[in-house]
Amino acid sequence: MRRIRFASVFLFAIAVLFFLLGASAEWHNLSLMNASQNYTDHPQSLHLLFFLGGFLALCAIYFAEKLEVKALSSINAALQDEIAMKNRTEEALRESEKKNRALYSEAKKAEEAYHSLIQSSADAIVTYDLEGKTEYINPAFTRMFGWTSEEMIGKQIPFDPNSKEDPAVAGIKNLVENGESCNSFETKCRTKDGRLIDVSVGASRHHDYEGKSKGTLFILRDISEKKRLEAQLHYIERMEAIGTLAGGIAHDFNNLMMGMLGNISLILYDSGPDYPHYERLKTIEELIQSGSELTSQLLGYARKGKYVLGPVNLNKIIKESSVTFGRARKEIVIHRELADDLFTVKADASQIEQALMNLFINAGDAMPGGGELFLQTANVSDKDMKGKPYTPKPGKYVMIKVKDSGSGMDQKTITRIFEPFFTTKEMGRGSGLGLASAYGIIKGHDGYINVESEKGRGSVFCIYLPASEVPIPKVPEIPEYIERGNETILLVDDEEIIIDVGAQLLERLGYTVLEARGGEEAVRIYRENRDKIDMLILDMIMPDIGGGEVYDEIKKIDPDVKVLLSSGYSINGLATEILKKGCNGFIQKPFNMKNIAKKIREVLKEKDRSANGGSLKNLGQ
Repeated sequence: MRRIRFASVFLFAIAVLFFLLGASAEWHNLSLMNASQNYTDHPQSLHLLFFLGGFLALCAIYFAEKLEVKALSSINAALQDEIAMKNRTEEALRESEKKNRALYSEAKKAEEAYHSLIQSSADAIVTYDLEGKTEYINPAFTRMFGWTSEEMIGKQIPFDPNSKEDPAVAGIKNLVENGESCNSFETKCRTKDGRLIDVSVGASRHHDYEGKSKGTLFILRDISEKKRLEAQLHYIERMEAIGTLAGGIAHDFNNLMMGMLGNISLILYDSGPDYPHYERLKTIEELIQSGSELTSQLLGYARKGKYVLGPVNLNKIIKESSVTFGRARKEIVIHRELADDLFTVKADASQIEQALMNLFINAGDAMPGGGELFLQTANVSDKDMKGKPYTPKPGKYVMIKVKDSGSGMDQKTITRIFEPFFTTKEMGRGSGLGLASAYGIIKGHDGYINVESEKGRGSVFCIYLPASEVPIPKVPEIPEYIERGNETILLVDDEEIIIDVGAQLLERLGYTVLEARGGEEAVRIYRENRDKIDMLILDMIMPDIGGGEVYDEIKKIDPDVKVLLSSGYSINGLATEILKKGCNGFIQKPFNMKNIAKKIREVLKEKDRSANGGSLKNLGQ
């Protein structure tokens, strides 16, 4: 463009020069023509040449301008394209910036959400660098272990495996060496205050944005409560297994004692005080009764004891039993804090008294030189029983607290305190059945019992029994004489010794006895002699057909049949179900002549009872 402009200016100057020269030549010619006759010295056509050169110069300028316009048009088009491209580029940059801002905003939100999740996680989260040093811990780690982020940076998680064979050691080693993730292995960790807690650990490698390994990630969950519940479940299962064994032994032992006690009762019935061995026989009878009390403790632990349920006032039982205990242990000061408006409970008063007495004796043994015994009762609900080693059923309860100022127990002793035959006493000073029996009795009443203790700080036993709205009846008078009869009784039992001695007892009392040594035989005999039989004494546990099925079959034959259940177990469980169907009563083995005589008369004399109400009425008699 500069060259074109320069050429145009140059040509314009030449054109002007030629026009000036032509004008000058023309002027000179005119002057000569007028002033002189010597006209031929100057060519007449010279000025035309000058004008022609100027014209040509102007034409050249015109075309140069045309070229310049064309060049400018091309430049302008190029500039327009460049401007359009610039606009497009700027628009693309604005769009890109907008997208980048959106992506940054999303990334920021994702980062904040990720950070929030890590910060709010209930599990402890720890990240290590490639050298195995802590880079980050979340707040849950601080809550769980006590250390802050500043205290943990550059350090390691305080694992405390039991041995080199611990799964935690192998899992972490495999992660570090091979990069294999390890999930939910369990180990122990130390806290800042020195506690040892159980944790579940998941660990894996984590990577940077390029996919390169950046370190390891650990997620830890406190499973101490889970472990505690598992230990309690194992303990309960072990106690149940021991209880089943103890109950089976006690049941068979009761059957053996039934034979001994029955025979002694027969001899005493046939003889009098003048018999040479009368006193020895009475002593044997008393010893058998003592043996029966021992098996009652075993059955109490197994929750299969002789429970005669009825509404009772626990304050009265606590007062009476603690007064009795206080007379024997005068060096112990007893404090009572008994609620005035205490709920009634449906229980076996004698069994509850036995359980309490066992707790009192245990407290006394922990205070050989004297001390203080605190007894408290209160009305509570299941909501007040949180944090206990069991989950109570919803409802109202009566709490009995027995607290002593004795030597206390360590945790190892507490875990075994309710096991039968477990004792910390010297050989010969205890059977180890007291607390086991108390445990079984409370469980057999659908209650709960737990203990809290520390070495040197005494022990606290808490009992919770379901409350009842049934009023407390007046205690009926019990006749002291032996009642006889002349009815026909079908005696059903699979034990030969029970059939033998039971038949003799009933015959001595004046009854006609039919014998059945199994459930099928009992149904057959009753079907053949239903018009003669006035009542059945029915064993509950038999190998061919159980007492429940026998009762159902005979009930189909005669809806008005009278049945007295007999068992070495309790009225709980299967016996209760049979009683609810309309069975007329229950008697615990071993029984003597006086007991069986009284129960038979109760069943035979009572009439017009309802199927459910009448059966349970006998439980309080």
